[in-house]
Amino acid sequence: MLTIKRVPTVVSNFQEAEESLGCGRSCLGKCCLPVAKLPLYTFKAEIQEASANGKSHPASPDEDSSVVFLNNFVLGQWEDRMSRGLFRYDVTACETKVIPGKQGFIAQLNEGRHLKKRPTEFRVDRVLQAFDPSKFNFTKVGQEEVLFRFEPSPEGGAASYTEAAPVGADASPNVVAINVSPIEYGHVLLIPRVLDRFPQRIDRESFLLALHMAAEAGSPYFRVGYNSLGAFATINHLHFQVSSPSSDLPGLLVASRERTDLIRPPSNQAYFLAVPFPVEKAPTRRIPLSSKSGVKVSSLMNYPVRGLVFEGGSNLQELSDLVAGACICLQESNTPFNVLISDMGRRIFLFPQCYAEKQALGEVDREILETQVNPAVWEISGHIVLKRKEDYEEASEAYAWRLLAEVSLSEERFEEVKASLFEATGLAPAGEEKAEEVPGDSLLQTSVPPPAASLFQDGCLVLQ
Repeated sequence: MLTIKRVPTVVSNFQEAEESLGCGRSCLGKCCLPVAKLPLYTFKAEIQEASANGKSHPASPDEDSSVVFLNNFVLGQWEDRMSRGLFRYDVTACETKVIPGKQGFIAQLNEGRHLKKRPTEFRVDRVLQAFDPSKFNFTKVGQEEVLFRFEPSPEGGAASYTEAAPVGADASPNVVAINVSPIEYGHVLLIPRVLDRFPQRIDRESFLLALHMAAEAGSPYFRVGYNSLGAFATINHLHFQVSSPSSDLPGLLVASRERTDLIRPPSNQAYFLAVPFPVEKAPTRRIPLSSKSGVKVSSLMNYPVRGLVFEGGSNLQELSDLVAGACICLQESNTPFNVLISDMGRRIFLFPQCYAEKQALGEVDREILETQVNPAVWEISGHIVLKRKEDYEEASEAYAWRLLAEVSLSEERFEEVKASLFEATGLAPAGEEKAEEVPGDSLLQTSVPPPAASLFQDGCLVLQ
């Protein structure tokens, strides 16, 4: 059960002397954050005591605390920042539609995002780059952009929330902050140990934190994403992207004809993705592996981007350690990649990609380049942000497939990368790959796009 701790209300900026400390901008840097008081959410971490079979128990949040975490602390605080005018544009005014076709790709028209989002300030041909304090980083944002801190409960205690908890001089907190250039309602950032100023690179502790956040939300439509440098991360300061739907809110109205792809709250302020992303519905092929880990590894099939799917394991840590090890291997081999954490942290998609490399070599189709779409984790997962009205109006499944196919490694290169990942993580092939039992079409993977789909006029719902 979630408990909420209350502290005395400060009614004036000058009520306490310590409020005047720092640089005066109330930023997230060492000058201001140690003396600040921020909302604090603590989650119940895994119980480490071994069970009868020698495995630890995952600490699943109860239903009430999950609903409160998602609806009150994430979406409620996001709406508060929206009401304060802290975003660079109104994402709730963006047109969105489901593209007709078997994949169900989602298209959004956001004509201002590429002009108003923060520009990339580093090389795109190096996955690992040193943190540069002179460039934009999250210590420079204001504390008003922070929704709350996200920390494990001491000694495995229950989840709790404190309205204004002192940060302290020795702390480097994990913070959840708004993305001021959002791609959808509820889009936030998870920034691990912000004062340590880690560059954008995966480490085991931070990756496990991201899985805990996905688990804490208790919703299959709450997703956490990661973009490496070279795979369309735009800031070289460690952060995860978080997509926060509101499908758990009461009183929702279904806004599509026969599906629940797009849902609006009664206020009609925004849309929410309340079904699986296209990649989450794609069939997979199990890879038999010899390993002490209980994690199951599969290859994506019938999807334009080649990738690996990790799921299972005895607890979050076992799954996290294996995938983090694979990410570290990709980083060290200078292979850009994207990660999607879904199904409450129980299923992880890993996409090695080469779009920026092909773009630099002039190998990307000119029509695709002219759309100015940057295929990062949400696009690869099937949620494509378009920047021109004509591209949005003419969007088809064939176009989406062509775009995403440019991201994918070739079959030969993918097999080489896969072999290196398995070697680095201690996984050894143990037989032929086997297709999972997935209803529907053939499970044969192909890089050839499906037949050209009709335009959206036939049965596609547009929400504005």
